[in-house]
Amino acid sequence: MRIVGLTGGIASGKSTVSNLFKAHGIPVVDADIVARNVLKKGTGGWKKVVATFGEDILLDNGEVDRAKLGQIVFSDPEKRQLLNRLLAPFISRGILMEVLKLWIKGCSIIVLDVPLLFEAKMDKWTKPIVVVWVDPKTQLQRLMIRDESMEEEAKNRINAQMSLDLKRSKADIVIDNTSSLEALHEQFQKVLTQITKPLTWTEFMLARNGALLALFSTFVSVAIFKKSA
Repeated sequence: MRIVGLTGGIASGKSTVSNLFKAHGIPVVDADIVARNVLKKGTGGWKKVVATFGEDILLDNGEVDRAKLGQIVFSDPEKRQLLNRLLAPFISRGILMEVLKLWIKGCSIIVLDVPLLFEAKMDKWTKPIVVVWVDPKTQLQRLMIRDESMEEEAKNRINAQMSLDLKRSKADIVIDNTSSLEALHEQFQKVLTQITKPLTWTEFMLARNGALLALFSTFVSVAIFKKSA
């Protein structure tokens, strides 16, 4: 199995690239969706967060007010790190379960869409790593337009993440999304060709079919050994 890491920064266009993978039939495990699920009312993640940040972060229906929680953690690095530590085990477990489901289905290539891929050390699970990059000025402008936010608020949200330049330096593949949507699509086609090339022998053996082949080969070898003994 080939597990492709996909990451970027806020307003970099990572979600657009993630949707392009889905549109081309590549299954995507979205860490943001997993994170929303682990914060649902009554879950272990929900209990940890409410116990730490108090019931003031809850909506009337008992669900976490994600916007309010976001305002708290984006303006305070210590609280942001605390939230990440609280949720990291639940998110990692959720991602692992989604990967396992796709493995059982026989998927040979999957994409892990994880904003905090490097911060959460999940880059060790993935190869190659695709980073969607955009220059700082464009990133700031896009975020302010998208969220209708003030410059200071937008900068705080950008600065709360690892810089895109640093992520780019750690990438195997970089998609430059500074230009037009058409240019993004052109780059994506090249990336798609790269990640859908034939699996290496190691990747094949990690896929379901490879594991079944190895198991079958083991049974055959044992049967032959018993017969000749």
